Amino acid sequence: MKSAYELAMERLNKTAPTQKLSTAQKAAIAEIESIHRSKLAEQEIRFQEQIAAAEASGDMEKARELGQLFAREKQKLSEQAESKKEAVRDGK
Repeated sequence: MKSAYELAMERLNKTAPTQKLSTAQKAAIAEIESIHRSKLAEQEIRFQEQIAAAEASGDMEKARELGQLFAREKQKLSEQAESKKEAVRDGK
């Protein structure tokens, strides 16, 4: 008798089968993730410095705006990385 998890996985594989990646594709995806992490860390350091400077000067509105800007940048970088990884998975 199969568990609910096994049945769900079978249904999922019927609708969206898992894709086997080549070694080159795995390496390319790992490189994309590495670059994404480094860009994200760079942005985080830059924004943390700017936010700290704004808070030190007492400009909480600017600090809040910088926090929101960082969140948008973070989202944009993540979307770019996912787009590149999807292109690799599709073989483009």
